[in-house]
Amino acid sequence: MAEPFTIYKLTILNMLDKVDFPLTNTQISNFFLEQDYTDYFRVQQVISDLVDADLIRTESTHSNTQYTITAAGKETLEFFKDKISDAIEHDTMAFLEKNKLQLRNDNSILADYYKTPNQDYAVRCQYREHNTNIIDLTLSVKNRAQAEAICNNWKNLNEDVYAYLMDMLLK
Repeated sequence: MAEPFTIYKLTILNMLDKVDFPLTNTQISNFFLEQDYTDYFRVQQVISDLVDADLIRTESTHSNTQYTITAAGKETLEFFKDKISDAIEHDTMAFLEKNKLQLRNDNSILADYYKTPNQDYAVRCQYREHNTNIIDLTLSVKNRAQAEAICNNWKNLNEDVYAYLMDMLLK
């Protein structure tokens, strides 16, 4: 029987391999916590080990870190897949099935900001589907409060903004 840390690593690789979009730190952690497999801090250690070994890749924004499996991660998973028990495989599939739409939405609508060299803020708003940017919009604003407001509103208004832009640009 493989040690728990190895099983946790393989489980994360398996989860990331089964979806066609990144998963957030929170989403991965929630899976382990909902199943009572381990605690939050152990999950963070496992994720860190996977990143350090280049088995998963990170993409971070000011409020979120997302993970995708690398080619090396896929190879590792393929080699050790038989170490994942049927029960864990079942739990993983049930979690992804139950939460797939929410997981996809959480990872498709992205907004982040950063300070520009001229001391303004650039806000980047994205809507992705299957690793393709449907919209990728960068706006320049004067202060951090405006940047944060745009990031917060993008989650709820992205479809309206996209529809408005398409309507205006296709006239």
